[in-house]
Amino acid sequence: MSSYYLQDERFLPKEEVRISPDDRGYYFGDGFYEVFRVYNGKLYEPEAHFARLARTSEGIRIPLPYGIEELHAKLKELIALNSLSEGTVYLQITRGSAPRAQPFPTPSRPFLHAYTKPLERPLAAMEAGIRAATVEDIRWLRCDYKTLNLLGNVLAKQQALDAGADEAILHRGGSVTECSASNVMIVKDGIIVTHPADNLILHGVTRAVVLRLARAAELPAEERPFTVEELREADEAFITGTTVEITPVVSVDGRTIGSGSAGPVTRRLQRDFAASIGQ
Repeated sequence: MSSYYLQDERFLPKEEVRISPDDRGYYFGDGFYEVFRVYNGKLYEPEAHFARLARTSEGIRIPLPYGIEELHAKLKELIALNSLSEGTVYLQITRGSAPRAQPFPTPSRPFLHAYTKPLERPLAAMEAGIRAATVEDIRWLRCDYKTLNLLGNVLAKQQALDAGADEAILHRGGSVTECSASNVMIVKDGIIVTHPADNLILHGVTRAVVLRLARAAELPAEERPFTVEELREADEAFITGTTVEITPVVSVDGRTIGSGSAGPVTRRLQRDFAASIGQ
């Protein structure tokens, strides 16, 4: 059975989706996206995702094709059409199609498409943990916008995989920022530390949820820069993200973190997160 896509305002079988070769997303990466998690057939933290979507839209000057309320309704319909119970919704908006030239086309008509993907919770990785490698952060300076310009992330991820690791932890001049596809936190002496939500990192929705859960559990947390050396000397480390939830990092650059398994703070946050999604 074919899956359905949302293309602009229409729902189409995947086989009927058409994207112009003149689309500026193809030429310039001139667009942005969101990845929503779906649990029990419902979007998780939709308000936070839509707020970030609107912020990126304004920041890179690509208007949303229609309002957030209507877009939310269409994504719900897309989930229902594809009978998705657990997985993700990928949404992408570009500046639209125009002859290849750098200036914004006038007039321009943004192009939207979205689709769903079944995806189970990453329980095995959340239990066993992952290995990470540190990689220099060579990306542009507006990482807070969730744009299509992900080549720096792709190269970092592949560099980590080539080193036998599962994820890249990025740093600028020795100061840890985030990962290739997630945010990162460490725990030292019971205190959670993560990079502040400035222009150097994506303001992760799961990151914000974890900080909220930490406050509710009266676990101290600091948003401040920390170094690669602090990462390597941490008692615990974990990554957060829409698809990885809260996954422990058990080694960095071949060096064991803490006990080499998920620590008590990580486990507490995992349990609280699971409870927040009714699992």
